[in-house]
Amino acid sequence: MNDYSSEDPRILRLRALREKTRLGGGEKRIETQHAKGKLTPRERLDLLLDTGTFNELEPFITAPSDEMGLAVEKYPGDGVVTGYGQIEGRTVYVYAQDFTVYGGTLSMMQSHKICRVMDLAVRNGVPIIGLIDSGGARIQEGVKSLGGYAEIFRRNAQYSGVIPQISVMLGPCAGGAAYSPALTDLIIMVDKHSFMFLTGPDVIKGMTGEVVDAETLGGAAVHMATTGTAHLSTPSEQETLALTRRALGYFPSNNIENPPYQPPSDDPLRMDIELNHIIPQDAYEAYSMKEVIQHVVDRDSFLEIQPYWAMNAIVGLARIGGHCVGIVAQEPSVMAGVIDIDASDKMARFVRMCDCFNMPIVTFVDSPGFLPGTHQEYGGIIRHGAKVLYAFSEATVPKITVITRKAYGGAYVVMSSKYLGTDVTYAWPSAEIAVMGAEGAVNILYKRQIDSAEDPQSEQKRLVDDYRERFNNPYFAAREGYIDDIIEPRETRPKIIASLAALRDKQAPAPMRKHGNIPV
Repeated sequence: MNDYSSEDPRILRLRALREKTRLGGGEKRIETQHAKGKLTPRERLDLLLDTGTFNELEPFITAPSDEMGLAVEKYPGDGVVTGYGQIEGRTVYVYAQDFTVYGGTLSMMQSHKICRVMDLAVRNGVPIIGLIDSGGARIQEGVKSLGGYAEIFRRNAQYSGVIPQISVMLGPCAGGAAYSPALTDLIIMVDKHSFMFLTGPDVIKGMTGEVVDAETLGGAAVHMATTGTAHLSTPSEQETLALTRRALGYFPSNNIENPPYQPPSDDPLRMDIELNHIIPQDAYEAYSMKEVIQHVVDRDSFLEIQPYWAMNAIVGLARIGGHCVGIVAQEPSVMAGVIDIDASDKMARFVRMCDCFNMPIVTFVDSPGFLPGTHQEYGGIIRHGAKVLYAFSEATVPKITVITRKAYGGAYVVMSSKYLGTDVTYAWPSAEIAVMGAEGAVNILYKRQIDSAEDPQSEQKRLVDDYRERFNNPYFAAREGYIDDIIEPRETRPKIIASLAALRDKQAPAPMRKHGNIPV
């Protein structure tokens, strides 16, 4: 056996090459990266992964010879660091693009490295996390770099619903490159440092004359509040990487496993009396559904997804009794909780993600219906609303619904109603389950009687009160079997925990098919 000493030239050569690999584009470019408030890929991986667990793969790969003669210097690693490590003791595969090497642009060999760890993640049934900081395709490689992106896109699509895929945006993601994160389960951005757009500011200015900066065009604020492309954001890279670790804790490693259980410090039998007083007596008065959710889930466990887009709908991950669940709800304090096009898309995608990864779905319902108007009708509210209907009907995970107040018309049906396959449906005493509100129903059913009355206003009020007493309450729905039980609001948490325990071994095999045809 050879005895290699620290002075062996072969060892020294390896160390020198490793150091060159660690430096990426060199110390000056690293300084420029730091001056922008950005970290290097290895610094990012140190924050993302458990200390000392990162193992790098293919660090010495370099770009092939450049036919255009532009890429003179070769950089080991070719602008991306790939490998595997652990987060809270669970294995994950990662890739981190290096902006100090040709602006992190994607080459054929960089694509090879990324596809390699994606394939390994699927083979081993563990999540893949991409730390993205790239100017897009490497122009000097021409169609080769485009083919490299296509290879990544294909894997994003094929592995969707098999393993969790998380895209962490830590810089630009320009051109067609943006389609990769758009295909993943979660996109987490950094305010004022990360950008996503298909056509950059310069292209837009050249083609239309419109002047727009990168932040306005595709910054985190835009994608969190306007486009709905991003799911979470934070002010700094450090906070974003910490949030990534937290978010992953709600996901199983793959679609075969159940989400991680976390022993709760919160009493499973806790009943907050505040819930009994949270619904106003006036059916038109708003309240906070987020406050309801906080009272029901394990304390400090609710992670809201897309909190600033389609704010009339709420989606997020939480734990109830230590078990991860997906939360879907309306927010009565925003647009009275009506369902519009964006809210439909937001809820449908989230429900399908939960179903992919075996997360039970708890739905809180308070909606007067779908948003009326020509803008919504012409925009395809029927098609978009059908997505919610499709998603809840398709989902085979345990589904529990709590109707807190209004459940009118189509909104009642699509929001995980009992007849879409929901396992347990609860209603609070304040629930109103009907085709429409009492006022609307009375105006249609008794129009002539009201118009001919001596005091039409008093007659209408009498009829509304009578209709509400007879039909717009949970007792009529309970008699007809539309709900399973009427509970005090304070009982919601222990009831849900008991239902989750009863449904833990639920089996609901779907008919044999290739896949369904969701109305997109």
